[in-house]
Amino acid sequence: MNSQDTLHPTDTVSEGATLIVDERADRVVVTLRRPEARNAINAAMIAELHQVCDLLERRPRLLLLTGHGGVFAGGADIAELRERGRDEALQGINSRLFQRVRRLPMPTLAAVDGWALGGGAELSYACDLRIAGPDAMFGNPEPGLGILAAAGACWRLPELVGESVAKQVLLAGRRLDAQAALARGLVMDVVPADRLLEAGHAVLDTMARSSAAALRLTKLVTDHPGAHPVADDLAQAVLFEGPDKQDRMTRFLNRSTRGSTT
Repeated sequence: MNSQDTLHPTDTVSEGATLIVDERADRVVVTLRRPEARNAINAAMIAELHQVCDLLERRPRLLLLTGHGGVFAGGADIAELRERGRDEALQGINSRLFQRVRRLPMPTLAAVDGWALGGGAELSYACDLRIAGPDAMFGNPEPGLGILAAAGACWRLPELVGESVAKQVLLAGRRLDAQAALARGLVMDVVPADRLLEAGHAVLDTMARSSAAALRLTKLVTDHPGAHPVADDLAQAVLFEGPDKQDRMTRFLNRSTRGSTT
């Protein structure tokens, strides 16, 4: 067990039917766990992920999302999908959750090893950032099952990797392995599988050292469609009046002054 996996007195770990949720002071670590189904996303997992969103909306923290057993999520639960009809499609069962994940106040990171297919891929696309293990594989094989990738891939993936590569994945069934995902910017790094969570925590550690208010407002402005300079100005005005900016800049200047006199 490395230092990032060591529980602290304030940590709370809970296990649901499909998730392991590790609450920490500055982050929440969620592990998808349905080993009998390659962590396929079913209704129970959707409900439990909504509970995680409730938690992070009430008390904003960073989110690290990963999968159990060397698999991120092998897709949506096909047995459940087969029974869904028009009414369920119009409810957007998966897409509403993934959009909620996307809109969480603080940054989110998916640590992906093994399969991230179908709904599993779309869940990773909904996160702000992704890192991958060497065996990661992203793909959207939905047309082969007579459906489309309707939980965000048709519009998120072109934004992430470009229209041409997105169509290769969505229409021609191309799967992006870890190196292809890195080359296209879908993931920020590829690390050995046994260091994946450690690397994920390191990314969150870097963000945790930043101002939480600045992270929240940066994400809000970046994600807003049709970004406008006025939005930047308003967000910056809020931050300029906050104590965090004064404290951090004063510490920076004090360090710089000490460094210039030694």
